[in-house]
Amino acid sequence: MIATDDSSSAAVRPLIVRRPNARGQTLRGLKELPRFGDLFLTLTEHRIRVRYKQSMLGLSWAVLQPLSMMAIFTLVFSRIAHVSTDGVPYALFAFSGLLLWSFVSTCLNNSTHSLVSHAQLIGKVYFPREILPLSYVAAGVFDLVIGCGVLLGILAWYGRPITVHLLLAVPVIVVATILTTALALLLSALQVRYRDLGLAVPLLLYLWMFSTPIAYPLAQIPGRYHMLFVLNPLTGIVESFRQVILTSRVPSPQLLLVPTLVSLILLPIAYAIFKQAETTMADVI
Repeated sequence: MIATDDSSSAAVRPLIVRRPNARGQTLRGLKELPRFGDLFLTLTEHRIRVRYKQSMLGLSWAVLQPLSMMAIFTLVFSRIAHVSTDGVPYALFAFSGLLLWSFVSTCLNNSTHSLVSHAQLIGKVYFPREILPLSYVAAGVFDLVIGCGVLLGILAWYGRPITVHLLLAVPVIVVATILTTALALLLSALQVRYRDLGLAVPLLLYLWMFSTPIAYPLAQIPGRYHMLFVLNPLTGIVESFRQVILTSRVPSPQLLLVPTLVSLILLPIAYAIFKQAETTMADVI
């Protein structure tokens, strides 16, 4: 304990010492995180406001990326390459995959730099550092909700039924959010020490996009490569989301098994790595 003199009386404040590799650091972080809920909400709101402040198109920017990529994919893969989607309008097929992909890629691109871009704040004030990447993920969820509204409009345009069965997509989105959160924590922590990672992430995301059945259906993957694509956690997420949106069916447990296991295993590991890096973050950032 340390005592600090006040003009009226002596105030006693607890002194918290944080050491590298301190045992129980992860559990302590989880316990104190709810106390900073107001800061998390404030930063999330700030991300959203800054993104659309003084913008002529406003919230339309939330869906501009998947819509523009949908138009390009429709031209290239449907009109030129003639990719078959089993009777599903290609624009709807592409947008349903690009919507989730845009969420994942935007969150990871932004959250990777979240700690480095707030170096002055980290060096002056203590708060759970994970709030910074998590606020970018939360802002991405906001954009995803807007995109889902646009998806409902596209479904109506093509005469597809809009029923309560579409709520089956919520568990799929939850799995996607858990996976994205784990990767955001891991990448942001590594970016503090390895600055090249910030340059590599956009390239890795492009490679990840084209190795995921977004522009093409999983059924068209040759049998000898099928297992490799299934082991990609984003494959199960995209395919399960499409099952719900395009066929109103319950997501296949086989498709969701890999992304669910990867997400649930990776999240505590990523958080533990983040909390370990947090103890020396202010010294090296």
